[in-house]
Amino acid sequence: MATKRDFYEILGVPKNASEEEIKKAYRKLAMKYHPDRNQGDAAKTAEEKFKEAKEAYEMLSDAQKRAAYDQYGHAGVDPNMRGGAGGDFGGGFAEAFGDIFGDMFGQQRGRGGRQVYRGSDLSYAMEITLEEAAKGKDAQIRIPSWDNCDTCRGTGAKPGTQVKTCSTCHGTGAVQMRQGFFSVQQTCPHCQGTGKIIPEPCTSCHGQGRIKRQKTLEVKIPAGIDDGMRIRSAGNGEPGTNGGPPGDLYIEIRLRKHDIFERDGDDLHCAVPISIVTAALGGEIEVPTLQGKAAIDIPEGTQTGKQFRLRGKGIKGVRSSYPGDLYCHITVETPVKLTEHQRKLLRELGESLQKGGAKHSPGEGSWADRLKSFFS
Repeated sequence: MATKRDFYEILGVPKNASEEEIKKAYRKLAMKYHPDRNQGDAAKTAEEKFKEAKEAYEMLSDAQKRAAYDQYGHAGVDPNMRGGAGGDFGGGFAEAFGDIFGDMFGQQRGRGGRQVYRGSDLSYAMEITLEEAAKGKDAQIRIPSWDNCDTCRGTGAKPGTQVKTCSTCHGTGAVQMRQGFFSVQQTCPHCQGTGKIIPEPCTSCHGQGRIKRQKTLEVKIPAGIDDGMRIRSAGNGEPGTNGGPPGDLYIEIRLRKHDIFERDGDDLHCAVPISIVTAALGGEIEVPTLQGKAAIDIPEGTQTGKQFRLRGKGIKGVRSSYPGDLYCHITVETPVKLTEHQRKLLRELGESLQKGGAKHSPGEGSWADRLKSFFS
């Protein structure tokens, strides 16, 4: 039979090591050789080292076992001499093992060892106008919240009855479960981690101790916010379990469709219709902006699709140092519902333009040349 290694040597600590040093050394080895972190050919060796480290810590973390080991060696902690000390884990070992799983899987524990859980986040969609997005606003919203039940005063028990401590976990909210060569701490299946049992639940809150209600929340919408952005309101989500922290509320911004402008980041775009006369002869027109009116000089011979840029007439985003621009896209309108006199005038104009050749319609001339090239 192979000789057992010294427990201090296994953990890599001196014989005068403190409890904290022993615990830290074990945690390091347990994380390194945990079966979930070692697969394939290395799995068997890792499992043996994991068991070895576990046994060493089980003995050295217990003051009485450590004293017996220091005095008599392995014989002092032999299970056959101690009535089966190699049974279920407990005491310091269980605590450290639970700490390791807490590091690996993000578990949290509250007072009395009960598992606590952070509340869920809530989402609220808020629709605002483009003007409100540009300037910002203070708004009020109503969201669901939880208040203590007035009937049972938050205990969850029917008035006149008492809440009892869970007999399965003795109020800790967790139980030790043996799985193979190690044990893990799990949520108590009897009380669902609360550590208490309510024999006669309150009829108003059905044993929850709280009732869902509506509350009004003040929200500040920052200037420049854009569609799809979210505002986080910390602690206004669902309440936690067993004293855990509440979740957060995320307010998702939705921009209402605007009658004139379309937003593209910090820039704004709008379509500006002009008459055929203004397009041909030129002139000054007024265009809207979020700050008021602005004037644009339309040059003679302006075509549909011509774009005019007004610097600084867009929106200053929440992370921008200066505002974007406004782009005005010109659309030349074809006159409709003409009178007979107007038709006659247009025919005369058309004949006059046709006599002038391509110089009056450069686009039409180049189009004709491209058609000839295509069909040839």
